[in-house]
Amino acid sequence: MNKKDLIGEVAKIVGTKRKAQAAVDCIFESIEAALKKEETVSVSGFGTFKVTRRKARKARNPQTGEEIMIEAKNVPKFVPGKALKEAVN
Repeated sequence: MNKKDLIGEVAKIVGTKRKAQAAVDCIFESIEAALKKEETVSVSGFGTFKVTRRKARKARNPQTGEEIMIEAKNVPKFVPGKALKEAVN
């Protein structure tokens, strides 16, 4: 399922694709804004979105074999909730 399919599913409930797209976009933008502020977003029964810090590390350029430094950075992380895990299994 991609974003277009998700909008189609939401449209079945809200009535129009325009309203569904606005709802889906609002949800994604809200999650993104919270993660930019390094806040945690918990959706009960679904999971938790959070930001973790990836440390700086050494790596090797596969083309040249040269060792390079990769800078530390923030990365988004999703941890599925218990209900989602049980639904999948």
